[in-house]
Amino acid sequence: MLKRFRTFFFTLLLVFGLSAVLIGDAAETIQYFPETLGSYWVYEDPDGNELTRRVVEGKEIAGEMYHAFSYEPPLEDWTDYEHYVHPNFYQIRKDGIAFFVGDKVKKAFEAKLRKEMDADIKKQQGISTSPGVSADFSYEIKVEAKDDFYLLPTPIVFDKAWMATQISGSITLKLKMQSPDFQIPGGDQVNAIPIDLVEKGKVTAKETVKTPAETFEDCLKIEYWMDAGDEAKIAEKEGEAQSASPDEAGIELTTLWLAPNVGIVKFVRKSAALKVEKSLELKQYEIKSIDSGRK
Repeated sequence: MLKRFRTFFFTLLLVFGLSAVLIGDAAETIQYFPETLGSYWVYEDPDGNELTRRVVEGKEIAGEMYHAFSYEPPLEDWTDYEHYVHPNFYQIRKDGIAFFVGDKVKKAFEAKLRKEMDADIKKQQGISTSPGVSADFSYEIKVEAKDDFYLLPTPIVFDKAWMATQISGSITLKLKMQSPDFQIPGGDQVNAIPIDLVEKGKVTAKETVKTPAETFEDCLKIEYWMDAGDEAKIAEKEGEAQSASPDEAGIELTTLWLAPNVGIVKFVRKSAALKVEKSLELKQYEIKSIDSGRK
C-alpha cells in the first residue's frame, strides 16, 4: 500500500458483487467475535514471536461504552501496528463489529510512510542532474483517519464490499536545487499531493483453517484492500458494490479468518507481488463463559 506513494524524479510523484449471499444476522456476527471478560488469544508469527491479547474492562469514550483489549508485549514501534489485530477498543453494534482505532491508524500510516520516504530521500540527497548542481529533497505529511474500522458488518454477506475505513491528508514534497557557482531559476519546487484512500472489506468464503492451536471449521475469510478515494466515490454514485477488487487492483491485500465462537484465528498480509509480508496464527486461546468464567 505505502509503496504506491513513493516515486522520485525531480518532482516526486504519488501514484496511487453483483451476486451476494446472505449468511447471518446480528447474533451470528457476535459469535465471530467473543467479548467475555478474561478471554485471551496467543498469536505466533513465522519467527516464533508471540502476541497475547486479552479482554479487559471496557471504557467510556465520548459518552459511549467500548469493550477493551490489552496486549503483551506492548507495541514499541508504530510501523508494526496492524489495526486488524491491534485494536484496544471495540464495539459490537447492530450494524457490525467496529474497532475504535482512528488515532492509531493515523500514527501507524504516517510512521510507515515516513520510514519509506526517509529511505528514498537518503538515496536521493545530493544527487546532481548536471555538473555543479545538487538536489535536496524533504517532505511534510498530514494524515487523518476515520475513528471506526468496520471489521465485519451485519448482516454477513458474501462477495459484497463495504467501506472499512478511510484515510485522508496530504504529502508536501519539496525539492531544492542549488549550485555554489550560479543561481538556478526555479530551483525550489513544492508539490502538494493529496492522500484519499478508502479501505474496503469483503467476505469471500467459508473455509477450514489449520493453526497451531487447532483446526477450525466454517471460518469466515475476509479480504481488505485500499481503493483511491475518488474511484470509490464514483463507484458509490453509480450504485456499484465496489470500485475495484483486490485482484484487479494488484495491490496489498490483508486477509483475516474468523472462527465461530473464537474470533480471529489467522492474519496474512501480502504485497502487490503476492508475497507474504506478515502473518499471525492462533497458538493458544481460552474463551471465558459468562457464568463460570470458563468455556
